[in-house]
Amino acid sequence: MKCSNSLVGLLNFITFLLSIPILGGGIWLAHKATTDCEKYLEKPVIALGVFLLVVSLAGFIGACCRVNWLLWVYLVVMFILIVILFCFTIFAFVVTNKGAGEVVSNRGYKEYKLGDYSNWLQKRVDNSKNWNRIRSCLIDGKVCQKLAQERNIGATDFFAKHLSPIESGCCKPPEDCQFAYESPTSWNKNGNVTSNNPDCGAWNNNSTTLCYDCTSCKAGFLQNLKSDWKRVAVINIVFLVFLIIVYSIGCCAFRNNRWDSADPWKPYR
Repeated sequence: MKCSNSLVGLLNFITFLLSIPILGGGIWLAHKATTDCEKYLEKPVIALGVFLLVVSLAGFIGACCRVNWLLWVYLVVMFILIVILFCFTIFAFVVTNKGAGEVVSNRGYKEYKLGDYSNWLQKRVDNSKNWNRIRSCLIDGKVCQKLAQERNIGATDFFAKHLSPIESGCCKPPEDCQFAYESPTSWNKNGNVTSNNPDCGAWNNNSTTLCYDCTSCKAGFLQNLKSDWKRVAVINIVFLVFLIIVYSIGCCAFRNNRWDSADPWKPYR
C-alpha cells in the first residue's frame, strides 16, 4: 500500500483504540456519577468518544480500503476541526488577556477583582445558572478543605501563606472587610465593618457557604480558568500543527485513491 494511505490508516487505528476508553469513561459516568460536576461531564465525554470513534473509522476504512467518499468525509471533518481549534485558540488568548491578582500589603497572597477580567468572562460567571453549577463543583471539590484543616495556624503564619486564586477568593473574606481572624476559614465580623464591599455581607463561616457567593470567588475562579485556558491554547497550537500534518497526509491518500480509481489497471504499490 502507498505510504500515505498506510500512515492515515495507522493513525486512525490508534485514534480508534483511544476512543474506546473515552467512550467507556463517559458511559461509566452516566451510570456512576454522584456529584453535579461528574454528571455535567458525562455528555461531553460520551460525545467526544463517539466523535473520535466514527471519524477514526471513516479515516481508517477510507484510507485502507480505498473508499473515496469516506475519506472525503474524513478530510472535510478534519478541516472543520482545524478551523474550530484555530478559532478557539485565538479566542482563548483574547478573552484571557485581561485580569491579574492585586498584591496586598504584608500578605503572601493576592486578591482578585471581578471587574479586572474580560466582559465575556464576567457575563458567564454572573449568570446565576452557570455560577450555581460552578459553585456546586467548587464545594464538591472541597477546594477549601485543606485550609479548614489548618485550624491551629496563627494569624501571622496565615497572612504569610501563598494561596491559590480560588482559595484567596472563596475560602476567606476580602481584606477590606477587616474581619477578625480566628482560623483560615473562620472569621469574626465583630460588627465594625465599614466597607461597602457586598462580599462582606455574603461571607459566612459555614463550610458550604464561606465566600462562594462573593464576587471575589468568581474572580478567583476566572483567574484559575485564565491560567488553564492559556495552557490549553499552547497545547492547541501543537495539536493544530499535528492535525495539519495528518490532514496533508490524508489529502495525499485521497489523491492516491482517485489515481487508483481512474485507472484500476495501475499497480497499487
